[in-house]
Amino acid sequence: ATLATAGSMDYAAERLGLESYRTLQLGSPFDYRSSTLLAAITDVPEPNEAGYHEGVADAIVQLATASEGRALALFTSTAALERVAELVRGPLEEQGIAVLAQGIDGSPRQLTDNLRTTPRTLVLGNQGFWEGVDIRGDALPRLIITRLPFSPPTDPVHRARSSRYANPFGEYTLPAAVLKFRQGFGRLIRDRTDRGVVAVLDKRIYTRRYGDEFVTALPSCTKVRAPAEVVALRAGGWLEQ
Repeated sequence: ATLATAGSMDYAAERLGLESYRTLQLGSPFDYRSSTLLAAITDVPEPNEAGYHEGVADAIVQLATASEGRALALFTSTAALERVAELVRGPLEEQGIAVLAQGIDGSPRQLTDNLRTTPRTLVLGNQGFWEGVDIRGDALPRLIITRLPFSPPTDPVHRARSSRYANPFGEYTLPAAVLKFRQGFGRLIRDRTDRGVVAVLDKRIYTRRYGDEFVTALPSCTKVRAPAEVVALRAGGWLEQ
């Protein structure tokens, strides 16, 4: 289970209502440095900038083309997923790559089964794909995280819980997002023999001070920071090693 943020389980313990507890963190059995390329994409606008959806779509097309499908893209909102699905469907289907979007083309279970059985497939997933999805082997060598998974500040549950903290962002919003980011990252490597690429399209992971908390929360991977076109080429060589 993924429970720790910033090397501590205090956030998870607090959410579980534990006041007195002891913790034990166990390392992963996987060699992430040799199995996982973590790529920060540099040429996609930030989420609140003009052209964001178009930039995400262009990066996804390049990355999915390079891997001939076999990719899962994680979103944090239904609206963004649907808009990007509109933009990528035509260019990818022209190349024989099926584009399946959660809520449009089926349930998470149906889309997961398609990804396992039909190699030239890109799945666009929302909440149901950030955790609990287990796709092993060559069916999923490419994971795309479109946006750091912060909860919308307007969400009533988020607002209510945030109000309990003296520092809502540092004590609640950020740890929750880091934990979800770790869970999303965990969709890629599911077995000792798995190998793949995690592409993060949100440049805030390296432009904002808090971005380092997301990176350091992950296992030690091989890292690259470059435009989507360069990452697509680098990823192809990585997967062939």
